[in-house]
Amino acid sequence: MTHAQSPAGDPSSTATLLPTSSPTPTAAPAALPSGAIACLSLGGFGSAVSLRVNDALLPRLGSEFGISLGQAAQVISVFAIAYGIAQLLFGPLGDRFGKYRVIAWVCVASAASALLCALAADFTMLVGARALAGIMAAAIIPLAMAWIGDVVPYEQRQPVLARFLLGQITGLAGGVWVGGLAADHLGWRVPYFALAVFFAAISVLLFAINRRLPAHARAMRRAEGSALRRMVSEFGQVLALPWARVLLATVFLEGMCLYGPFAFIATHLHQTFGLSLATAGSLVLLYGLGGASFALGSGVLVARLGEAGLARWGGALLAGSLLVIAFAPAWPWSIAGCLFAGLGFYMLHNTLQVNATQMAPERRGAAVSAFAACFFLGQSAGVAIAGLVVEQLGTAAAIGLGAGALVVIAMGFAQLRAGRDGVAARA
Repeated sequence: MTHAQSPAGDPSSTATLLPTSSPTPTAAPAALPSGAIACLSLGGFGSAVSLRVNDALLPRLGSEFGISLGQAAQVISVFAIAYGIAQLLFGPLGDRFGKYRVIAWVCVASAASALLCALAADFTMLVGARALAGIMAAAIIPLAMAWIGDVVPYEQRQPVLARFLLGQITGLAGGVWVGGLAADHLGWRVPYFALAVFFAAISVLLFAINRRLPAHARAMRRAEGSALRRMVSEFGQVLALPWARVLLATVFLEGMCLYGPFAFIATHLHQTFGLSLATAGSLVLLYGLGGASFALGSGVLVARLGEAGLARWGGALLAGSLLVIAFAPAWPWSIAGCLFAGLGFYMLHNTLQVNATQMAPERRGAAVSAFAACFFLGQSAGVAIAGLVVEQLGTAAAIGLGAGALVVIAMGFAQLRAGRDGVAARA
């Protein structure tokens, strides 16, 4: 594979790198401080919990506010919409002010927005606070990915990204479990108070590490002219790349077809098998365990399957697992379904993420932000569509339809990725 130059070596870029100090051209980059990746992973954990904490709370919110499941799902879809749109802002901000520092500040803001959610007096206020929470959390995962892309060579990047994603993986599953526990025993406000405390603590750690980062890891890009014009130009140049358009379309469809139905898995297990919401949320924890198994074994899987193979087999495993969850005759089948769904998803999604960090290296902040925006806008569309399907056909139909679409998406991307590998091999 041919890799583009870094921002500092891009002759077309008008931006200026502004490190704290200037390392000598021949010196190797200074090592990152211990805990730099781990703290980003913890931030990703909080962002993912914030996204998924309402999945198992939907029945409780419905009864609390006297609304349907589809209406209650607005707390999920509005978060995803706000999260996706906010990417248009945070990518350029991360490039301008330093990605690590921006992540630390938005963790402070995420603590405040979580507190507003906890104190909401009615459902309308809760939806508004969730929109604000989506905006505040929007920077954490995509800017962390872009920062890793800046400081970790491509050949080493997939295992590092996989380790970083342990936080997101466990957060996605843990958020459902926390929501279920709160729905049954604690009250819907408790998770938001906990998130406020968590984000505040993580922000302190991130600011401390940011002060210890070497110069190349705190680089900023200052450009002249209108900020809006630069923003439009940055995203326009990303969209001008054919492979970038393929990745953005693929991740939008992936988010729509997985996380729309995913929002109703805990409700499906609760309604179909009579499991408590806490127990249903505990089963979804296995999704995180499956994802963690990929993170730990990613080096071996990447070496054996390659990127196209990971996408192909990951999509097939994910779709099959969702079908098991949707149509299993008894709830214990869902144990294997949730576990292997997590493994399959991260085989597919991590491959998309690695490609996203390299699809426009000279504009990595904007590129990864566009990737995250498409992923979360896809989720918001998926939740809205799945909510309609649930009300008309039930939860099993929504999950099953998502599984069928995911097979097509994964196989299509794998074929395109293999084609690019073939072209590179012949070059």
